[in-house]
Amino acid sequence: MTITDWPRNAAPTDPDPSPLGFVSLPPGPASATPEFVSEAPDTVSEAAPAASGAPGAGRAMKILMFALTSVAAVGGILVGAIGFAMSYDTLSGVALNSWGFSAQLAPWFPVGVDASIVAFLALDLYLVRKGTAWPVLRLAAHTMTGVTIWLNASSQGSIQADPVRAVAHGAMPFLFVIGVEAGRRLVIQKARLEAGTAADRVPLHRWLLAPRDTPRFYRRMRLYGITSYPEMVRRDQELIAYELWLKRKHGGDLGKATEDELLPMTMARYGYTVAQALAMPDEQEQAAAEREEAAERRRLEAETRRKLAEANAQAEALRADGQVETVRAQVEGETGQARAHARAQVTAAERAAALEEQALETAVMAEARARTAAAEHQEAIERKAKADTDLEAAKLERAAAEERRAAAEADKVAAAEAQAIDTQTIAVARRATAEADAAAAEKEKAAAETRRAVAEANRKTAEEEARREAALAAIEESKKAAAEAERAAAETRRAVAEIERRAVEAEDVAKLKPRERAVRKVARMILATPEQDAEQLPLAEIMSELAVSSSATASEYRQEAADLLTKGYRP
Repeated sequence: MTITDWPRNAAPTDPDPSPLGFVSLPPGPASATPEFVSEAPDTVSEAAPAASGAPGAGRAMKILMFALTSVAAVGGILVGAIGFAMSYDTLSGVALNSWGFSAQLAPWFPVGVDASIVAFLALDLYLVRKGTAWPVLRLAAHTMTGVTIWLNASSQGSIQADPVRAVAHGAMPFLFVIGVEAGRRLVIQKARLEAGTAADRVPLHRWLLAPRDTPRFYRRMRLYGITSYPEMVRRDQELIAYELWLKRKHGGDLGKATEDELLPMTMARYGYTVAQALAMPDEQEQAAAEREEAAERRRLEAETRRKLAEANAQAEALRADGQVETVRAQVEGETGQARAHARAQVTAAERAAALEEQALETAVMAEARARTAAAEHQEAIERKAKADTDLEAAKLERAAAEERRAAAEADKVAAAEAQAIDTQTIAVARRATAEADAAAAEKEKAAAETRRAVAEANRKTAEEEARREAALAAIEESKKAAAEAERAAAETRRAVAEIERRAVEAEDVAKLKPRERAVRKVARMILATPEQDAEQLPLAEIMSELAVSSSATASEYRQEAADLLTKGYRP
């Protein structure tokens, strides 16, 4: 016989043993568990007749059990009813006559005491049936039972004076509690049987016949969840048989046995069977090998993940480098374009400033010419005033000539009147004098006419000069207004150039893309229009300013610029 050969056991093993496991998974019971507690056999030898009986014997046993259950139920109910009736009658009378209860409350006192017992026990049985037993309920029910027994026993006087009478009054409640405890035990055992946790009891004769070994036997059953007493006996017999076989193998000296061979005796106290203990080294080696395989598998998986991560990291680094190069090239291109655009803007601003200075110089010259024209206009006005004065003097001179001619006529009349008186000589002299005066008057009149004509010519010349000076002044005013307009336009262009320069600087700081710069430039062009309306900005001007050849592109720029202005953009 080798170590792998099983020795014969005193008790037969199960034909289909449970698979080997660890101590936390004890094997199932070798035989079926009986349904009721009273059906559990006390020893291994008593289990065989019940299993090998005829069908008629089983039916008779069921009938007998049904009859016993019926008698127990009827008897328990009868004992409970009698005990409750006697306790009610005794306690209600004593409560009314001796304990000072009123006639209304005295009948309810025994009901409260006895009903509390029934309620606590019923609730305890319900919780036990649900697997949530609470020992406080059972303790409370037993306490109330003791109270009702003592109240019933002492209701007829001193217990020491008449103990028989006291026992007679206290016996029925005690019997009622005994019946309830029996029912509770039945319910608990049935619940354990249904849950598969019912454990066989160690027979009383084993305690008496093997008082030294039985406590260890019972301890192993309870500690390691072995609920079948026959299974525990089989394990014990199997261990004894293996120990005897091991002694025979080594000539009665267990000191020669290896540690693996001694494992069943070592592990028996921990609930292991012989087969489980002997299989433990192989299982542990297998588990260790599985752990090593799992560790190696995890290591390989970790190594694979590490290599994959490194490859992914390298790929990401290459992609990142490519993206950086792309972005660098794009940024350099945009930067160069922005710089060129900025230089163009600066050149345009400088050209606008030069034009502005030229316009300012032109405006200064125009202002000087305007001042000269104003001085000439004033001089023309003065010449006109002088011509008017000369004309007035000519008029006065003509009036004086007229007066002298009238005086001459008067002298002529006087001479005609005196002609008759004076002599022919005097008349001739007077006539010669008159003719001389007349000739002088004619000459004076001709001179006055000449002076008047000259004055009139001077006046007309002065008026013509004034009109010419007024025309020149109007021309100068027009030139001045044009200069002012040119200066205002130059100021506007200078402001636009300054705004454009600041906008370009802001765009450089913001690192805008060329399209964004173009859209903002179109927005500034829209703001420069008088109505600040996008539709008033010609597409040709946009195409010329941005150097685009497509009117559709220029239209897109204008629409985006209008949207940007709507959103609140101001350079």
